[in-house]
Amino acid sequence: MKRIILLIAALIFSHLGFAAGNTATNGNKHLTAVFSYATFYEFGTGSYVETYLSFDAWNLNFVKTGNGYQANVEIVITAAVGDSLVMAKKYDLSSPVIASPEANRFNFLDVQRFALANGIYDLQIQLRDKNGSDEATVVEQQLPLYYDTKRPALSSLQMMSNVTPTETPNILSRSGYDMEPYVNDFLPEQVNTINYYCELYNINRETKDPNVYAVSYIEMLETGKVLEYTQTAQKLTCDPLVPIFGTIEIKDLPSGNYNLVLEIRNRNNDKMLYKRVPFFRSNPAMQNNINSTPVSMTFASTLTDEMQLNTYIEALAPIANEVERRDIYDIINRPGLEEKQLFLYKFWARREPLNAEGAWRQYKTRIDYVEKNFSWPKTKGIHTDRGRVYLQYGAPDYVRDEKNFVSMRNMGGGVTIIRSDEAVGLEDHQVARQGQIFYLPYQLWRYNNLPGDDANRCFIFWDEFRSGFYKLLHSNAKGEVRDMFWERRLSQLQLEEGVQGEVGDQFERGY
Repeated sequence: MKRIILLIAALIFSHLGFAAGNTATNGNKHLTAVFSYATFYEFGTGSYVETYLSFDAWNLNFVKTGNGYQANVEIVITAAVGDSLVMAKKYDLSSPVIASPEANRFNFLDVQRFALANGIYDLQIQLRDKNGSDEATVVEQQLPLYYDTKRPALSSLQMMSNVTPTETPNILSRSGYDMEPYVNDFLPEQVNTINYYCELYNINRETKDPNVYAVSYIEMLETGKVLEYTQTAQKLTCDPLVPIFGTIEIKDLPSGNYNLVLEIRNRNNDKMLYKRVPFFRSNPAMQNNINSTPVSMTFASTLTDEMQLNTYIEALAPIANEVERRDIYDIINRPGLEEKQLFLYKFWARREPLNAEGAWRQYKTRIDYVEKNFSWPKTKGIHTDRGRVYLQYGAPDYVRDEKNFVSMRNMGGGVTIIRSDEAVGLEDHQVARQGQIFYLPYQLWRYNNLPGDDANRCFIFWDEFRSGFYKLLHSNAKGEVRDMFWERRLSQLQLEEGVQGEVGDQFERGY
């Protein structure tokens, strides 16, 4: 499924002067706007794009107009494919009228809608404060747009600041509601819920089941860790167009970088489609609660073996962000039991503020399994490739373990066969060499769903020296080791370059 990324771009412009006698503000001004876009599909009409510009009135120059003061911005939006201009619109946007120049502590939103055919466009936005002296500033962004009329798809996933029933249809109206998008990607502590909207198209063409399920949740941006307490689900009817509304409580979500994720799953819980939107959450109150909790009142106080605690902390590295990883390797290299207990508690409290101990105990089962099954003389299980993958992604959904796998397959290359009746003009021809292929011991692990990745991702671990120690050879998961000649190495160079053997088939199938 093609992914559509919600763009959040801050546009900040310098203001050099003012139109004499017209401005109602003093000093230099910096016009500030936040831009984003979303794409949708309308049956019978086609695909279209909505653009959103949220302006900070405090950074605009207001002039006297009638009984109040008003700011004015000149906007030009164009879309092009190569050198061909496909769409252009130039217009003036006026702010709400305010009673005095000091009443400018508010934001106002501009929404535009454009019908566009499928394609990849160069989107350009020009903004100019008409009451200032600056030149227009230009920002460009690539806009991919594709909706198949016969295959299921999701529109852009949007966070909403306000949703109300439609009384009079307007540009914010959709599916019977007026929906004002939340344009920014910053959620301050005053925001306690995320309201979202998305449209599902053509799902009735994909399944004969009467229903599918929309599952939404929040995951940590750096690690893909799903925050289970944020997960919600709703049953959907398989119609050509299905609007999806939802709300997720984030009152107890700590400060950090996250993704809002929406998945469409069938009755077997298989992921069919998904969308994600990144955001940053600021929640100092929750952070202060975490920081002020005494270690003696946490589960970490029961962990008094410092060497074992070092192992537990080091085992967090596969799911930690970059800053946490640096702290991990710093803290385990110096003594200090209480400091380590506090680090372990805070690590899990940031992820599961309502059940930090439960999250830790769940992860500890992974550590115990890894240490028991993947440890090697002088090597902890958490330091092995299989251990790291198991800790990062959990138990695989399928494992194929082969110690002496042999297949009779095309080995590549060619042997010229001279026909006995060549005298009558028949051509010589090539046949590929056939033979037994002896593979080194390997394990194939398949994950049906990896956070932040597509379905059915596989890992190949190999025992290169037949010692019982397995290393990661190849994977198709994001950010993992990839080796285009992995099967040739696994076959002890019996396969020619570019030839796929039986294990390659297994990898593509996932079993």
